[in-house]
Amino acid sequence: MTSIPSVNLEDFLSEDPKRKQKFIDEIGKAYQDIGFVALKGHFLDEKLVERLYSEIKNFFAMSVDEKRKYEIPGIGGQRGYVSFGKESAKGKKEGDLKEFWHFGQYVEDDPERAKEYPENVEVKELPAFNAVGKETYQMLEKTAKYVLRALALHLNL
Repeated sequence: MTSIPSVNLEDFLSEDPKRKQKFIDEIGKAYQDIGFVALKGHFLDEKLVERLYSEIKNFFAMSVDEKRKYEIPGIGGQRGYVSFGKESAKGKKEGDLKEFWHFGQYVEDDPERAKEYPENVEVKELPAFNAVGKETYQMLEKTAKYVLRALALHLNL
């Protein structure tokens, strides 16, 4: 293989059975052969991505003390801020030289299922950060549902 396979989700979403089947075949083969694809036609439009990057820059421009207010102990970085040195590569004792933010699933319509997930952390100083993070997560989740449906069809499930 000399290149990463590229598929377009718009083919799967089309009303054309041939385009839909082409997507199913191509994504199935890519996952069987190498385990990943480049995905076009997803639900993250350019404006959303631009807003996300802008708000991420705003958050990481905050002081370390401000960011650490959003570091939640006891949940292994599943939500909120994780500061430098908190994670390490498998088999290493030294902490990684990275910091990150983790948005997670938003469960708003099922109180029982919501108990299974930590709450997402809201940054008081940056309401647009919270909003764009939620929207981005939801668009990624929507994209994933269609990809998984296509893979299920490929596997005859």
